[in-house]
Amino acid sequence: MDSFAPDETATRAVGADLAPNLNAGEVVLLFGELGAGKTTLVRGVLEGLGWNGAVRSPTFSLLHLYATDPPIAHADLYRVSSAEGIGLEDVLEDHIVLVEWPEAGEDVLKSRPGWRVEIAPEGTGRRITIARLSG
Repeated sequence: MDSFAPDETATRAVGADLAPNLNAGEVVLLFGELGAGKTTLVRGVLEGLGWNGAVRSPTFSLLHLYATDPPIAHADLYRVSSAEGIGLEDVLEDHIVLVEWPEAGEDVLKSRPGWRVEIAPEGTGRRITIARLSG
């Protein structure tokens, strides 16, 4: 799936469109430079699952949990060299796990089923490419 999102609203809509395709036990690996729109897309996924509360980047806390159905775990691995020990192992089976900067999580996330999302600037908006992981 490939789409162009001209603004934040459209980026959230892409996330909301992705939400019904996600299942507990899957990961969503979010790639993109700083400010690309990763957390904005996560906001859209959560909205697509009925979440109405605040959604902040877990840059400093590393992991936020949301009581949606299925539940969401949102991780940001920008500041860590490994995802071991931050709690991802505890939620991989029964949450949808959305991971910003997943490169540091290869040790925990490898071979997990789910999705790869790449967000790249394009013109005045962003190109969002979503593909199934082979798992």
